Amino acid sequence: MKLLDWLKAEPFTLTFSSGFFGFYAHGGVMQALEEAQTLPQKLTGASSGAIISSCWAAGLNAKENKQMLFDLTREDFWDPAGFKVFSGMGLLKGEKFRQLLDYHLPVKTFEQCRAKLALSAYDMWTKQTVVFDKGELIPAIYASCAIPVMFQPIEYQGYKLLDGGIKDRPALAGTQNGECIFYHHIASKSPWRKADSPSIQIPKRDNLISLVIYDLPRCGPTKLQLGPSAYEKAYQATLRALDRPIEDGMVALAC
Repeated sequence: MKLLDWLKAEPFTLTFSSGFFGFYAHGGVMQALEEAQTLPQKLTGASSGAIISSCWAAGLNAKENKQMLFDLTREDFWDPAGFKVFSGMGLLKGEKFRQLLDYHLPVKTFEQCRAKLALSAYDMWTKQTVVFDKGELIPAIYASCAIPVMFQPIEYQGYKLLDGGIKDRPALAGTQNGECIFYHHIASKSPWRKADSPSIQIPKRDNLISLVIYDLPRCGPTKLQLGPSAYEKAYQATLRALDRPIEDGMVALAC
């Protein structure tokens, strides 16, 4: 069966994995799905995946997402914590990032979103993944994206929270058994992860199909200029993937 036929067969959950500044690639995938008129009934995300899943669920279309990402500059989110960096356990305060979300998001709560949304974050006290699917959007998105050392943790709803990819890189904690899941996997090149680490393996479960796009440009706070290229390559690769057959639970191709 071709990927597009599978996606149109029944309502599905779109899941965007964690991946350092991988939101450009996620945005490209989202644009291709929107143009194919193949839209999710639910979205989940962790870290960079939380940004695109939240923005789309909150009402931004793919074109608006693209404009937001292509306009992004380092100054838009770079607010060093100064002498508080050691006590706060993060280089950046995160205030600019939260202000950026507040500016762009059409709605501010999960309940106002046009599709169900679940975001993964990591609780520093219990060392477990916490899933947010109700209440305020902005603190939940920030928590899911609070990369250790880079961003300061946030205290929210009784938790002390950091990046959701710490323990739920595929962002599947917010899904249930039996859900039809389309999962966009961003391959990790983190130097602190072993190649055989379970956290970066492509998940396997019933009714889950993965999209894997190899050799995408790797972005970062000092490499934002590579973001548009990652977006466009992911977009074009997803368009090709939609017409390809599913093999062993995935569609994998080079960008």
